[in-house]
Amino acid sequence: MTRADQAPANQAPAAIEQRGPGQSPETSPAGRPKEHGSAHNVLLRRARELALVPALLLLLVLGAVLNDSFLAERNIISILGSSAALAMVVLAESLVLISGKFDLSLESVVGIAPAFGALLVLPVAQSGFGTEFPVAVGLLAVLVAGACIGAFNGVLVVKLKLNAFIVTLAMLIVLRGLLVGATKGKTLFGMPDAFFALATSTFLRIPMSVWFAAIAFGVAGLFLKYHRVGRALYAIGGNAEAARAAGIRVERVMLGVFVIAGVLASVGGIMQTGYVGAISANQGNNMIFTVFAAAVIGGISLDGGKGTMFGALTGVLLLGVVQNMLTLAQVPSFWIQAIYGGIILLALMVARVTTGRAQD
Repeated sequence: MTRADQAPANQAPAAIEQRGPGQSPETSPAGRPKEHGSAHNVLLRRARELALVPALLLLLVLGAVLNDSFLAERNIISILGSSAALAMVVLAESLVLISGKFDLSLESVVGIAPAFGALLVLPVAQSGFGTEFPVAVGLLAVLVAGACIGAFNGVLVVKLKLNAFIVTLAMLIVLRGLLVGATKGKTLFGMPDAFFALATSTFLRIPMSVWFAAIAFGVAGLFLKYHRVGRALYAIGGNAEAARAAGIRVERVMLGVFVIAGVLASVGGIMQTGYVGAISANQGNNMIFTVFAAAVIGGISLDGGKGTMFGALTGVLLLGVVQNMLTLAQVPSFWIQAIYGGIILLALMVARVTTGRAQD
């Protein structure tokens, strides 16, 4: 994720100011900042993000042709509702990827965080801890659990300088085991209605989870574009050393990103709980593959420093439409996973062509 070239301290601010969001700072051998790629490549990257819009429209038309009920209001709402939890995790992963790191453990946070809150609320007879805390405490515990997991990952990656991929992969396995152990492999039922409210409550007949996810993406997009910390995130993902030389507190920003990602994933877990109506011992399993597929085809770079929330959101919607079309066509689930894998490979090849450089 790092660049071999490093800008001098007196040149780094200029390098960061001269590049727009999504462009990584790069320096010449003389230390002078230069823009990465030509204007042609920049246009290609923008076209890659916007290309998902006509592709999405094409899929909607194709779905309507293949199935009469595809464009029915009930089915469209179902697509949006089923994609809300995924959208929150994609948002979380996108922020981490923009900073130049990975977090594979987010799929396990989707399961362990809401399960922890539910176990604090449920009585022993319903497989709970028996503490029977108020509902508000249980919901707060969900967010705290996500934040603590993110903070732990952040400390290992940012402070101890451990490999983010290996650390978060290990955490994914640890958290998955904790979820199975805490629930004794059982599915948790009987949670208070508040655990399902985001998915079951509606506004204009659309679930509140969809509105919440849309607002979260909008806020994140504005934050990344206009706030100094958001712009610093792109700088860190593009060249952490140059960002540090420019006075950006790299470690603090990156640690905060891991914490926020954990909280967002825990909210996604609550949405998933409400959509399913229970918490299974394997909630969130294999979700990370779909998350990466949505982020990558949406233009979030695995090299860090590039990508927009609009692109990530269109990636989520496109995968939601694809999954719904395949489900209506009664395609087995294992084929859906294979198709997602193919989508990731195709997106990586497109990214290689549009950026014009090798991927680390």
